[in-house]
Amino acid sequence: MVQILDTILLFALPASGKSEVRKYMDGLAPERCREELHMGPTLQLDDYPYVHLMHRIDDELKKRGADYVFYAGPIRPFKDQLEWGTLAHLLNEDYTDLLSRRQIEPRSAAELLFDRMDAARERVGLPRALEEISYRGRREVAQALEPECRKELAQRNRTCSQDRTDRTIIIEAARGGPNGSAFPLTPPRGYEHTLSLLSEQILERAAILYVWVTPEQSRRKNIERSRPDAQGSILFHSVPLEVMLGEYGCDDIEYLLATCGRPDHVKVERIVERTGADGARRHELASWYLPLARLDNRDDLTSFVREERGSWKPRDVEALHRALADSLSRLARLR
Repeated sequence: MVQILDTILLFALPASGKSEVRKYMDGLAPERCREELHMGPTLQLDDYPYVHLMHRIDDELKKRGADYVFYAGPIRPFKDQLEWGTLAHLLNEDYTDLLSRRQIEPRSAAELLFDRMDAARERVGLPRALEEISYRGRREVAQALEPECRKELAQRNRTCSQDRTDRTIIIEAARGGPNGSAFPLTPPRGYEHTLSLLSEQILERAAILYVWVTPEQSRRKNIERSRPDAQGSILFHSVPLEVMLGEYGCDDIEYLLATCGRPDHVKVERIVERTGADGARRHELASWYLPLARLDNRDDLTSFVREERGSWKPRDVEALHRALADSLSRLARLR
């Protein structure tokens, strides 16, 4: 019987091919996914829509003469690096709702997003800044963003409404550190910190598929994929150069593999609360070992997927499929 991978953390530097991999797998027949890739039909989560909507919130605040909440400027990094943890907690909530098939129908999708972002920010020690905006200002920003937020919520609800049985959840995220950094990366940067914030539900089920390109290739591909007015697209948005160098100039996957102590795994540790046999609550150090396989994309197996499906060349499709099958089969064996 073929082993189906439950949850895949799809990690890589920006523009490395993560979203192209998702698009390719989403279009495969279920039988091929199961038999050749060890995957059921995919249910996909991604923190990039939150990154984009954080920018949109700041844009609308700036129009009204207010300060940015999230970013140092329209094409600059986060004001506070703890926002990487905000994104992790939003993904945790998405995952929990997906498992429980919870769908939400609020009066305002934008107001719901503001409340979720403030709650996630509070969990990492940041203020509930959206709550502090004047009533009038917050209402105006919410009205301006309601169509975009409603669209994202509808997609989230469609994902959460699906029967989870025999499906594979994919969670996409990119993390890194400044160009030329020493390791380990200083929290809250890097995958090590984000992994430490992911829920136990995710860590118990997950394996990592890492799409491997060099930082230089990531920067080049980031420029090549960029299209005007496509910042909301997972396939065609562009990350500003300051962010590429300051936040994604390197990443810590190789370091985590080298220091894990178990081949082809990444170790995650954090303090958790547990109930003992006597019923008392105690803190203890918990560890998880997540299997990791690399999809070597340094020769660019994925860019063709951004084009219309009818234009894909069979040799390109075969090369990507073969590489994916090899990487995911290794993950299935490790899992």
